[in-house]
Amino acid sequence: MSHSIGLNVESLLPLFSITIALMLGAISPGPAFIYVAKNSIAISRKHGLFTALGTGTGAALFGLLAVMGLQAILLAVPSAYLILKIFGGLYLLWIAFKIIRHAKEPMQTQQDVAQQMSYPQAYRLGIITQLSNPKIAVILASIFTALLPKEIPTYYYVVLPILCFFIDAGWYSLVAVALSAEKPRKVYLRFKAIFDRVAGGVMTLLGLKLIFGMK
Repeated sequence: MSHSIGLNVESLLPLFSITIALMLGAISPGPAFIYVAKNSIAISRKHGLFTALGTGTGAALFGLLAVMGLQAILLAVPSAYLILKIFGGLYLLWIAFKIIRHAKEPMQTQQDVAQQMSYPQAYRLGIITQLSNPKIAVILASIFTALLPKEIPTYYYVVLPILCFFIDAGWYSLVAVALSAEKPRKVYLRFKAIFDRVAGGVMTLLGLKLIFGMK
């Protein structure tokens, strides 16, 4: 019993490998990156930071599910994974449509978005955007399966979700701070229509890839 609960060097070692794997996963661009970037540049730094906290919360939820054996459930019930992928993909396509539809609108009218979207709403949308991609849960489960010891220490069930949160929220907070700076905002203002169409196009591809399983 003491081995499963007690902190020791051997049980801590896998956490270093997992941390590196999670960091590499977090910095790879995806729907969350696009959404955090969009809110940071087009609305405000605070909106970007709250979105980042939301994506971090989503990552923590996926981390908890992954360590509890979500992969085994999804492999046992393929239809559940398919349904999650379809709904997630449709959500990403909806976001893409909204971004492209407002691409031509000048930034002045975009300021209304800041009033329409509260900080809690930015946080919630960050969670939803992260959770719209069930592949993240499977990737996390794969990382955990490969790197965790056979007998998982009890405290891992708390530490791993927290680790997922801080790595994800930390990275996207940096993205929010960097992209909400004056120079990136000026560049965005100048080429807003182009940036929005590109962001919407990438989000569309990500949504279609999720639905149809394109590689």
